[in-house]
Amino acid sequence: MRVRRVLAAGFGLLVGLAGVVATASPAVAAGPQPNFQLPFPCNQAWNGDNDNSSAHRAYEIDFNRGSTAGADLGDTIVAAAAGKVVTSAHQGSANGYGNLIKIDHGGGWSTYYAHLQNRSVSAGAQVSQGQKIGTLGNTSKPGNNISPHLHYEVRTTDSTYPSNIKKAYFNGVAFGYPNQTLTSKNTCSGGGNPNPYEPAEVCGAGYQVIDEQALGTAGTAYLLYNGSSNCVTTIKKTGVGTASAISAFLEVEGSARKSDSGSFEYYAGPVTASAPAKCVKWGGSAGASSYESPFEHCGA
Repeated sequence: MRVRRVLAAGFGLLVGLAGVVATASPAVAAGPQPNFQLPFPCNQAWNGDNDNSSAHRAYEIDFNRGSTAGADLGDTIVAAAAGKVVTSAHQGSANGYGNLIKIDHGGGWSTYYAHLQNRSVSAGAQVSQGQKIGTLGNTSKPGNNISPHLHYEVRTTDSTYPSNIKKAYFNGVAFGYPNQTLTSKNTCSGGGNPNPYEPAEVCGAGYQVIDEQALGTAGTAYLLYNGSSNCVTTIKKTGVGTASAISAFLEVEGSARKSDSGSFEYYAGPVTASAPAKCVKWGGSAGASSYESPFEHCGA
């Protein structure tokens, strides 16, 4: 059951936030978007709403999951991606956001978590994806009575408010505006920072894993096939979300080797090549481990 949360009209002064916590640095083009996850613990289902508040200027989302107006009060809020806390303060009198946390994820990207009941991290702290940063609340400015919910935003530094509020993506998929219910995949393996990407997701529709090779504890190289083409990707197991050296390669017998290598946060590849009825050599590296297969999987 989806509960529609009503915000007081006074909360419409959100534009004031642009001058309170936004960076004063010159605008620069934002880099690749981090792999944001829902800002809630693993396997929790939450409804996001964009069209039920006159305060919304662009792609903001209000999140709830309970069947009553106060059911979510005190629920855990976690970081959507790793980064540095640049704001952790009560800003209700200035803009209506109440207890606000802003996390800078680098590359011109940041996320905002507003109306928190409590804040668990301080400005200057480094947080990992899935780390608890506070609890859901209904703090705002004096006289602005709102139901408990999480107000969530993704912003960049390459434009001014409100055009710097960008469409939210979770686990690589755009949120289904104006509202959608999603299940969190944030740190679902428990502890640490698991890789949210699967081999078939990296290579694309139709590909299936036909072989794999562990690269120590640092990652795994995968060979996939879709009936006519092969794909190789190396997916990290350690240091996920932090750029480090990783590679993947694919060589069809009789053709030049194709590879993808560099300092990546989640995976190398995909490296694809048409290989009907031909043998392939494949492999990759992560950390101090590497693998190169013989020519094999001839025609499959």
